[in-house]
Amino acid sequence: MNDEASWPKPDPGGNQLAPKAAVTITALVFLGYTGVATSYVLALHPSGLLLSGTLALLALLLGIQLVHSFPRLVPSLARRWPVTLAVQAVITYVPFCWLGPLWIGIPSFLAGSMLLLLRPVVAWPGFVGVVVGSNVLMLLMGDPVGETFYISVATVTNGLVIFGLSRLTDLVIEVHRSRAELANLAVAQERLRFARDLHDLLGYSLSAITLKCELAYRLVPGQHELAQQELTEILQTARQALSDVRAVARGYREMSLSAEVESAKAMLATLGVRCTARLDFGLLPQQVETVLATVLREGLTNMLRHSKVEQCEISAVREGRIVRFRLANDGVGRTVPGQPPLVRDTGGGSGIGNLTTRARELGGTLTAGPHGTGWFVVEAAIDLDAATLALSGSGGTGRRNAPAQAA
Repeated sequence: MNDEASWPKPDPGGNQLAPKAAVTITALVFLGYTGVATSYVLALHPSGLLLSGTLALLALLLGIQLVHSFPRLVPSLARRWPVTLAVQAVITYVPFCWLGPLWIGIPSFLAGSMLLLLRPVVAWPGFVGVVVGSNVLMLLMGDPVGETFYISVATVTNGLVIFGLSRLTDLVIEVHRSRAELANLAVAQERLRFARDLHDLLGYSLSAITLKCELAYRLVPGQHELAQQELTEILQTARQALSDVRAVARGYREMSLSAEVESAKAMLATLGVRCTARLDFGLLPQQVETVLATVLREGLTNMLRHSKVEQCEISAVREGRIVRFRLANDGVGRTVPGQPPLVRDTGGGSGIGNLTTRARELGGTLTAGPHGTGWFVVEAAIDLDAATLALSGSGGTGRRNAPAQAA
């Protein structure tokens, strides 16, 4: 039986033209069938009472058939389909008593309703029963065998047309609903990507601005030149954050891992953090390098926000077709007052969880958590072959990075 839940929701904007057209066409076909039956009755030149009664029965039959084919029209009646099916059977056969062969086209509606409402194990025997019953009635009324055969074919054909049109209408509605769901899903994914990019790009910049503001505040009383230098860097960082926001609005932002490492080293040096870096990864697809640069940013953001780090190690090394990135710090156990300690990321929120998703999309992995030696380590490994397959349709580019020695 048709499920009213499969019908699309109301569409005030009038965008569901395909479902509306399908329903309208099917209803017109049903109306055409009842119009043919009406023409047969009019050929008898019936009395006013007979004509009125026949037209009333045809209208009732059309209404019942529309409820069977489109249950959302009158849900309360659609849920009582055994009653409406029984009423349709009565309307189908009782008028034979006074209309005879002129009513022979009506059993097609009952045959179609059998297929629409009943389970297949019952529906098809019921369909055959309606056809056989029509044949028996024709023979009892004295019609020749040849005409009876013609009526049988017409009943089968019209019943299947009624069933097929109703099911095709359901299919049109379902396809339209699926398209709407896919569009909503695409919008939700794009919103998620935008939020993830905004978090990844601005988290590092805003953390740097906060730290430099605190440092400048401490330097103002006695070291005006250093304070001015820090304020200059704050201004540059703020401008970079604004540029990042504009880049997110334009689309996916390309980032250089080497440039991000140099920026990180300069900032950490200002904060008194000893940093060593080793970069030797050669030519990488641009998307891979962007993901690794974003991992560096997010790792530094969490490191500076949650711990008092004194030493930091950054490395990005290519081993065959595998690129391995590592960011480690000794801040485990020395947390920033008012901030929770940095613990292993479960991938359920923003930050490293977002980056885990990005690495997985490129066929890679990302882990983050305390190391046995008292350090906190963020590691990412990306298989370039898998990344190339993932990016085969995106036309990714690469950038050559000269090996960098330990700073």
